Amino acid sequence: MAVTAVQKQKPEKAYVFTWEGVDRRGARVKGDVRASSLAMARADLRRQGVSPHKVRKKAQPLFGSGKQKITSQDISIFSRQLATMMASGVPLVQSFDIVGRGHENEAMQEMLLAIKQDIESGTAVAAALGKHPDHFDELVCSLVAAGEQAGVLDVLLDKIATYKEKTESIKGKIKKALFYPISVIVVAVVVTAVILLFVIPQFKSMFASFGADLPAFTLLVIGLSDTLREWWWIVGLGAAAAVFGLKKFYQKSAAFREGIERASLKIPVIGPILNKAALARFARTLSTMFAAGVPMVEALDSVSGATGNVVYANVVKQMREDVATGQSLQLTMHQHDIFPHMVVQMTAIGEESGALDDMLSKVADFYEEEVDNAVDALSSLLEPLIMVVIGGLVGSLVVAMYLPIFKLAAVV
Repeated sequence: MAVTAVQKQKPEKAYVFTWEGVDRRGARVKGDVRASSLAMARADLRRQGVSPHKVRKKAQPLFGSGKQKITSQDISIFSRQLATMMASGVPLVQSFDIVGRGHENEAMQEMLLAIKQDIESGTAVAAALGKHPDHFDELVCSLVAAGEQAGVLDVLLDKIATYKEKTESIKGKIKKALFYPISVIVVAVVVTAVILLFVIPQFKSMFASFGADLPAFTLLVIGLSDTLREWWWIVGLGAAAAVFGLKKFYQKSAAFREGIERASLKIPVIGPILNKAALARFARTLSTMFAAGVPMVEALDSVSGATGNVVYANVVKQMREDVATGQSLQLTMHQHDIFPHMVVQMTAIGEESGALDDMLSKVADFYEEEVDNAVDALSSLLEPLIMVVIGGLVGSLVVAMYLPIFKLAAVV
């Protein structure tokens, strides 16, 4: 079935209004209401049977600064909660109200209640979600639009929830895999800096009284210590500027980003994990889109941005062009060496049997388990490696400081 594209609309600025009034029974009531203007706030209160006497706008706008950031984990949990409520027969608007008001994150709560108000005013669910593109991407909006058109929104919401949970799981495993190497580097740098700044100067003052020539290695370490002590602020600022500059350049330059991500796929131990994670996300996303009835060409367009790696994203975009000309999916996958033979064969079987979504789901399950096992193996491998790296650095500095003492003892 064809899925119409959801147009990205700029969200209206919403505000919190404090009000006082009387309800239908004449009882005095008060509270808060969210609306884009004072008139809309009064109209909303009247629809609820409240005659407002005082309505005042609070100073801060909705989604203002100071609130806890909305994370992808928040969106994943919300997707599962909404899917569960819809499957249980709870009306859509009421589901948004329950989930929104019960959320601990204030920014998330306000966003969900704003979406609820849009839906109440007659906006389609996909369009209401599309007003918040930072949190609901085109893939989610396309699936919701497909569910609305086919009248199976609850089924599609369940698929979205499953997809989000699997995606977050893969992200967590990748972060876990990258944490250990980064921790080794950070700990090694901190320990080395502490020794150079505070320990080496003590040895230097002691060696000054020897009146003998120091070994070249010892002089090198003392020179590093003197440089770091004198220019530590330049070293710190330079390191921070380098990290910040590389991050910005990575975000702005597509060629640099592709080069980094292409190189990351070839790093020993880490590279295979990143490859398997990208394959798992590719298979999971395409399976979810195809099961929802999204045409292959449109599905591949969304999949390209969900693989998490520029190299895979570019290949999927090329595949989309090939599929649009009439080639089968497995044939165009076979033309790119980033897809293992097993993945191509499973895709071919799925196309021939008419169960492509099931086959891709099995591929995703397989590679998600492979990533999990690889991360566990990496954790076991890096635990002794951390000790070796830190021990090697500290040991080298200790040897450099004790070489003059050994030399003096030999002379004596």
